Amino acid sequence: MAYPVFDRSQLRLLPLAQRQHDMTREDIYQLDDPFEPLDDEDLKTVADRVISAHKEGKPVLLMMGAHVIKVGLSRFVIDLLQRGIITHIGANGAVAIHDSELALVGATTEGVAHYISNGQFGLWQETGMVNEFARQAAAENIGFGEAVGRGILEGDFPHKDISILATAYQQQVPVTLHVGIGYDIVHEHPNCDGAAIGAASYRDFLTLTHTVSQLEGGVMLNFGTAVMGPEIYLKALAMARNVAHQQGREICHFTTAVFDLIPLPDNYHQEAPKTNPFYYFRPWKTILVRTVADGGESFYFNADHRVTFRNLHRLIVT
Repeated sequence: MAYPVFDRSQLRLLPLAQRQHDMTREDIYQLDDPFEPLDDEDLKTVADRVISAHKEGKPVLLMMGAHVIKVGLSRFVIDLLQRGIITHIGANGAVAIHDSELALVGATTEGVAHYISNGQFGLWQETGMVNEFARQAAAENIGFGEAVGRGILEGDFPHKDISILATAYQQQVPVTLHVGIGYDIVHEHPNCDGAAIGAASYRDFLTLTHTVSQLEGGVMLNFGTAVMGPEIYLKALAMARNVAHQQGREICHFTTAVFDLIPLPDNYHQEAPKTNPFYYFRPWKTILVRTVADGGESFYFNADHRVTFRNLHRLIVT
């Protein structure tokens, strides 16, 4: 006997025009807006590694969570895409949601505490477009991120100039979406097709793995993703090294950098013991220690993205 399932046909979706938005396009920083300088030698080193990778045609992979968008940094990501600096973006499903909402209505982000009380959290009509992009991706056997970027670029989106995914599609830079079913608000919607999301997101995973297979001499930046970023990267690297080993190649000499808000000790190049709760902070053991143990280098930056990303951007482009 099959277990009972929730009847999605009973859901009430409201238009985005009725939502109170916590962020609008006016909150997105301009490239020339003043910001807090950060005089950090490690950040300068990471910028140098990015510049070197760019000059040598090596990957510069940005793994990012949606917080990068929510704190107003879209234009900085877009600028690095347009300059050809970032060669791949690995993102979670929330990135596609906030990016597409901003492109469509110039606003995004809802107050969870406010809308969860009356059961309206996440149930907004237009946001379901992300599910339609997943269906298109699965039907055409293309990546989820590619379908979203194409849909925004070619569709009726008044604010596509601030869309990271549309810019990446235009620049022919892959944005891969790595989705956990049930994580994102669009999974609440009646038009959600789990099989389509799975197929499109898995293709994106294989695209990311191809990029990681070329990571020798490159850079991987992890901004604000404590689970998706390190876990996807770890599995991709395992697959890539498996094949490289058979071919007599190495994928060992590359740079990783983690940007997050959790303070780590100065000796973060050593793995925390299992008795330390920090052992379970995946960016530390995965990105900063284990995957660079054979010849790579890693860096950690404990500061607000609005400080670190804009300072890194300045160091790279000036």
